[in-house]
Order: sequence, then C-alpha cells, then structure tokens
Amino acid sequence: MDPLLILLIIGGYFILLIAISWFTSKNNTAHSFYDGNRQSPWYLVAFGMIGASLSGVTFISVPGEVGNSNFYYFQMVLGYLVGYAIIAQILLPLYYKHNLISIYTYLDQRLGFWSYKSGAFFFLLSRVIGASFRLFLVASVLQLAIFDSYELPFWVAVVSAVLLIWLYTFRGGIKTIVWTDTLQTTFMLISVLMSIYFIKEDLNWSWSTLTSQVYNDSKSTIFNWDWQHSRNFFKQFFSGAFIAVVMTGLDQDMMQKNLTCRNLKESQKNIYWMSLSLIPVNLLFMVLGVLLYQFVELKGIVVPPGTDNLFPYLAIEHFSSIAGIAFLLGITAAAYSSADSALTALTTSFCIDFLNFKPHNFESKKQTKLMVHIGFSLLLIVVILFFKAINDQSVINSIFSVAGYTYGPLLGLFSFGIFTQRIVKDQWVPLICILAPVFCYLLSKYSSEWLNGYQFGFELLMLNGAFTFLGLWLISKKSR
Repeated sequence: MDPLLILLIIGGYFILLIAISWFTSKNNTAHSFYDGNRQSPWYLVAFGMIGASLSGVTFISVPGEVGNSNFYYFQMVLGYLVGYAIIAQILLPLYYKHNLISIYTYLDQRLGFWSYKSGAFFFLLSRVIGASFRLFLVASVLQLAIFDSYELPFWVAVVSAVLLIWLYTFRGGIKTIVWTDTLQTTFMLISVLMSIYFIKEDLNWSWSTLTSQVYNDSKSTIFNWDWQHSRNFFKQFFSGAFIAVVMTGLDQDMMQKNLTCRNLKESQKNIYWMSLSLIPVNLLFMVLGVLLYQFVELKGIVVPPGTDNLFPYLAIEHFSSIAGIAFLLGITAAAYSSADSALTALTTSFCIDFLNFKPHNFESKKQTKLMVHIGFSLLLIVVILFFKAINDQSVINSIFSVAGYTYGPLLGLFSFGIFTQRIVKDQWVPLICILAPVFCYLLSKYSSEWLNGYQFGFELLMLNGAFTFLGLWLISKKSR
C-alpha cells in the first residue's frame, strides 16, 4: 500500500475527530470535561462503549487467539452479561445516589482517606500501563505502514499518536469522548465486516459456504468442560462476570461515560443494551479469526510467529488496498476509543482524587486541569518509549499482566464497602492492597506444583479480590 495514501486517509480521519471535538466543545461549561453536563443520550454512550470495551488489543488478539483456544473466549463474553447486570442494579444506583464524578470518592465516604487514595492510585497505575500498551500497538502499526517509508524514528509515531488524542480531548473532555467513541466504534465494525467480506470474495465462497466452513471448523468450539484447563467454562464464565464488574463498573474510564447520561434509568438502559451488543460483536471477531486461519491454509501463506501478528500481516500484505486501509482505520479507531477516554479519566481522577477539585471550583481550576492533561500525555509517551526500549514482547506482556492484578484490590475495596457495615483501620489498607496481588502472583506461578496440576486463568481476579476482602475483614471491627 502507498504510505502517502495511508497517511492522507488516516490524517483525514483525525481531522474528522478534531472537527467533532470543536463541535461538541462549543459553549462548554467547566463541568463538561468531567461529566458532560449529564446530557449524553444513552444510546450514543452504549454504542460508543462497544469500541471502548474491545480496544485495540482485542481487535488484534481475539481473531489470532482463535488458533490457540478456539471460541473459548465466548464463554467469558456470556459471563459479561451477569457482570453488567450487577453494575446496572448495584453500582450505578450507588454512584447516582452519591452524585459522584470520580467513583473512588465513594471509598472516602465509606472506608476512609487511605482506602480512597489506594483505590484511585491502583486505577491510575493500571490505566497508565493499559493505555500505553494499547497506544504502543497502534504506534507500531503506524510505524510499519507509514513512518518507516519516510525513515522517521519510532518516537515520532508515538508523539503524533498521543498529540492527536490531546488535541481533541483537552477542551471537551468526556463530552467529546462520547461522540468520538461512536465514530470509532463504527470504523472498527466496518473494518471487521470488510475483512470478512474480502476473504469470502477472494475464496469465491457464498455466504452459506462461509457459514458452513466456520461451523464445521474445530476452532469454532465454544465450550470447554475440562475443570483443570485454564479455559474451562465455569472459570471463563464467572471470570467474565467479575471482569465486567471490575474493568467497567469499578473503572473511572468506563463509568465516567455512563455517568454522563441524564439519569440513573437511562444509564442502566445504556449498560443493558451495550452488554447485549457485545455478544454478536465478539462473535464476529471470532468468526473472522477462523476465516483468517482458513485463508492462510488455502493460500499457503507463511505468517510471522505469534497469533497477534496474523490479522495485521494479512491485512497489510495480502488483502486488497481498500481492505488494508480499512484494517488500519479499524485498529486506529479501536486503540484510540479506549486510549482517548483513558487520558480524560486519568486527568479527572488525578484532579478530583489527588488535587481535591470540587464542582464549585472547576472553573477556577481550568489551568491546573490543562497542565495535568499535558502531564499525563507526556507520561504516556515516556511509558510507550520504555516499552520500545525493552524490545521484549514477553516482558511487555508481563508488565501488562501486572496491570491486571491492580483491579483485584478495587474489587475487594468496593465489595467490602458495599456488602458490610464494618469499619476498617484505614491506615493499614494500602498494605492489604499491595499484599493481595503479591499472594495471587505467587499462587499463579506455583499452582501446578502446589495444586496437583491446576492452572489458574482469569479467575485470579476473583481470588485477588477475595484476598483483599479477607485482609480488610481482619483489620476491621463492627460498626456501632
């Protein structure tokens, strides 16, 4: 593909994002950056959150992972439905009742100062690593598709990627994100559909033949009943429920969008429709994965090692120019739909949770908010370049996995606050939140030796939350 053509198309895409930002940030109040003035249509939020839930990692990884684990990921997607129901019926009423902007202020009201700061800190840590990792992926793709042709270094791609986010979020904040997420979800879905269509046409299949080929492929197996397997149905299903609760319901990034809805009822409606939409969308990604492997086999194509390389390699090297460009727009949209809202959420959380911004002084703190927004943009650049300097995919994946451990303490903190009336010794809470992930890591590393071959999967999140809950119970007493 011609790098100049790719540059022009992606440049046009970002001009469209900036135009949306300009349109949505007109007549903004100081509150617009944080809560969108609580005027977002629920259906717009629901559609945009599909892209934010999937992210660039899912866009690349889920189709390729089908080669290793069939459709087992779909077991987790089914568990999401339970998790989102918990968010809609328990967490959202709590957030609207307390009129929260940063959801972690609940911990301050319920458990105390150090519990509050611990929860906010673990969110900041996990989101900085997660957003950097996703932007690292998209910067790597842009480097391959565009910047290498002009012999520009990787840091130019990184700075460009983060600068573009800053340009269309620094004024409108979450109000802009709600609209740009909608656009980005659209591009992401179009990209997947075009890829499926291209494969069908290139292999001269009808739609009925394509359906039959996917259905009869062993990779389309959904359920795994081997209890020792890390992809066992019950492990995947319940892990999916807890992952939805933690990575959506206890995540400032995702909840900030929900809290821009006009009222609790509309926010709940948004969650239910979004969760139902994720079923066909994720199924679409897995169908694409089966087709990619069949395409490689029938065409005799040798792909680079690593399942994450399958989709990008085929799209850029073997698909038509139109399909390749659609892929680049899709991966860019998928990565940015989670990264741009992460930057806004990081700024919001730091301003409210650590700089003690209050709604009555949002207007007077505009300059400070701008500096924080710039600061987190620079931090993302530094972390991405650190990933590049390591140049070791296994180490990067380990760092990303570590970020996943940080959600366990959030699960334990909120569960303890909501389901008990006990009072904790607040100064000991940070230690509990550190020890719980450490115990989980050790258990995961040595589980085969200690538990007769048992392998932990995503259920470690539940165990992490349980360790945190138990630790909080041990340092607590009954309320009067």
